[in-house]
Order: sequence, then C-alpha cells, then structure tokens
Amino acid sequence: MKIHRSMAGGMLALLALMPALAAAQANNLTIEQRLQRVEDELAIHRVLVDYAATQDARDYDGYVALFAKEGEWVNGTAVYKGREAIKNMLIGLYGATPPGYVNNESYHLTSNPQIDVQGDRATARSRHLLVMRGPNGEPIPALAGRYEDELIREDGEWKILRRVDYPVMPTAEEWMKFIRERRAGAQ
Repeated sequence: MKIHRSMAGGMLALLALMPALAAAQANNLTIEQRLQRVEDELAIHRVLVDYAATQDARDYDGYVALFAKEGEWVNGTAVYKGREAIKNMLIGLYGATPPGYVNNESYHLTSNPQIDVQGDRATARSRHLLVMRGPNGEPIPALAGRYEDELIREDGEWKILRRVDYPVMPTAEEWMKFIRERRAGAQ
C-alpha cells in the first residue's frame, strides 16, 4: 500500500509539472537560449537599479551612460533626447555635483520590474518611489510613479532607448511646483 501511495504522489507531482514542461517545449528554446534570456533579464534589472543609484549619487555621466546614444527621457510634455540633453536636464534639476558629494537628503527605490526580452530589444515596466529627508531627519515619501522603458542592446550592452516616467503622486505639475519652491528657498 505504501508503494502505491508513493507512486500516486510521484504521478501527481509529475502531472503538476506538465503545464510548465509543455510550455517550455512549446517555446522550443535551447538551454543556451534560456540562459541568454536569464542573463539579459539580469542585465536589464541592473540597468534599472543603476539608474536610481546614479541619480542619487548625482553621477550624471554614469546616469547618461545607461541610455542609448539616441536615448530619450520623457515625463509629461518634457522630452530630452540624447545623452547631452539628458545630462543638461539633470544639471538643471539638481545643479552641478560638488566634489566628494554624498547624498544624505534623498534616495530612489525601484520595484516590481516586469521585463520582456525579444532578441536585442526589450521592454520593462517598474514602479518608483522617491524618499526625502523630512524636517526632523525622518524619511518621507515624496514622489511615487511608474516607468515604462524600451531598451536595446547597443555595442553588446543593454541601454535605455526610451524611458517614460509617469508620476502618480504627486502629479507632474505638482512635483515641478515643489521643485521650483525648493530651488527658490535654497537661494
């Protein structure tokens, strides 16, 4: 009786795997192709993480290097095309980075990445949250939104071809008002 239960359990486990096995066979992907897909998704995930890290560090050169040569950054009606235009946008937003800069005022979190790779092109969707230092040093969520990205493999590396930033809370208009007021207060 124990043998029959073991066999039945094994058969049930095999049946549970059948849809996944069928899907894998339907794709007809070799192990090399599946490995390449995993490597591509990890490389793209790294681009998404580095985007936030370079922005927080005010590493403008590192930030724009994540974009394709003709990459675009879009937010509402604002469109910046090419690395130089994107870098100038950052300088206009944050100012020049002083030597030895350490950011103790804010940081970006990127979460929930959904990455779809098709050869040398990919799309990614993710969420973002900007946390800023409050008046008593406490972390305060300041901006939440989503990114929709198009990426390409350029010179063997994944780069952002087009990033669209959709602010959710506050809206783009409310956020720019906050930035203008913050700049005016710093002067």
